[in-house]
Amino acid sequence: MKLNWKRTLLIGFGFLASSLAWSLYNSLVPTMLEERYGLSTMLIGTIMAIDNFFGVVFQPLVGVLSDHTNTRFGKRIPWIAFGLPLSAIAFFFIPRTGTLGMMMAVIILFNFLMSLWRSPVIALMPDVTPRPLRSKANGIINLMGGIGSIIAFFVGGWLAVRDESNNTSFLMGAAVMVVSLIVLLLFVREPVRAAVSIPRPKKRNNTLATMRETMFSLSKPELISLVLMLVAIFFWFAGYNAIETFFTLYVVNVHGLTAGAGTQMLTIFSVAFVFFAFPAGLIGSKIGRKKTILIGLTGLIVCFIPFIFVEQLILLQILLGLGGLFWACININSLPMVVELASDTLVGTFTGYYYFASFSAAILSPIAFGFDRDLTQNYSNLMVYACAAFFFALLAISFVRHGEAATPDAAGGNNPSLPASSQEIRDGE
Repeated sequence: MKLNWKRTLLIGFGFLASSLAWSLYNSLVPTMLEERYGLSTMLIGTIMAIDNFFGVVFQPLVGVLSDHTNTRFGKRIPWIAFGLPLSAIAFFFIPRTGTLGMMMAVIILFNFLMSLWRSPVIALMPDVTPRPLRSKANGIINLMGGIGSIIAFFVGGWLAVRDESNNTSFLMGAAVMVVSLIVLLLFVREPVRAAVSIPRPKKRNNTLATMRETMFSLSKPELISLVLMLVAIFFWFAGYNAIETFFTLYVVNVHGLTAGAGTQMLTIFSVAFVFFAFPAGLIGSKIGRKKTILIGLTGLIVCFIPFIFVEQLILLQILLGLGGLFWACININSLPMVVELASDTLVGTFTGYYYFASFSAAILSPIAFGFDRDLTQNYSNLMVYACAAFFFALLAISFVRHGEAATPDAAGGNNPSLPASSQEIRDGE
């Protein structure tokens, strides 16, 4: 029941690589599409949603398949070792394409490769962490992810100002991804129980059926809570992804800044997130994950509403910093709430549920806001859209009744072969 800080930090290098890549991708690719090829906002939003189409389709499937993977290297590491280096190569070539067709081909390849290792790298943490400690561990993992975003926004933004082709920024990102992979392969070893043999579905095309059957094996109250959690996750990521995708264009068009300066502005949000990642996990462990998420959603709404009518950059930067603190309260405690309902052998499957909800939001949200902006010709609507999404997430999470960590004593007696619902019944008996 003691958190292995060193191992958790090392696992966090995988999330660092992923966060860095997506932060650079989401902040610089929209401006390249607009400046190089003059695409409309809705079309840019559609292109930026491609990664999420792959996430919805492949990440849940990969989560299930990694649960069933059994090699001498473990069940998560093989997926990471295959997908991460190929992703770095594709990432390197994104700004070096000379035509829209070539750029789209590389973007599609990059998005597919990223979807092959994101679920496994996130599932590593619950694999090796006792249930009551997962909020704390997720705080460390997300701290590492926040460091990746800081590198992307600050260093990547600085390089983008000096190299408008963005070649140097993407080279830096690819290099950090490769270094992170080396750290994972050299220093992270999956435990024996993380590579247990699980009966495979009778047919390959039964993977979706396995996911569905796993979900409906929960008790009715747990199933309702899981569905509400996934709805809440959908809405808060709808708001977050709209801001992440269009913030650079927002500050360029509304405040007259450069794309590089807008990217650097997001560093404030990421620094605040990193600063509060572990405290947010501690708060979740102390007062409960749900209460912490409710505080985070309320705080985000309060922080982003002033963006609608405030023009002073200093005040906007302060609000971005506060928003990063509240986003940590949400993001750190959400995945542990979902996987709390999973048995220890199905963590990858429930991680897939989490990413199905978040990537579904990331598919629809950029397209929806892009349509709104093209219709109104007003980037200021971005914050109205985001705050509305955060409000609907607040409503959904308010009715969740499961997903809190068990007490250490109860968790210590958990039978990893039982699903959470059966475990609760046995503990009650």
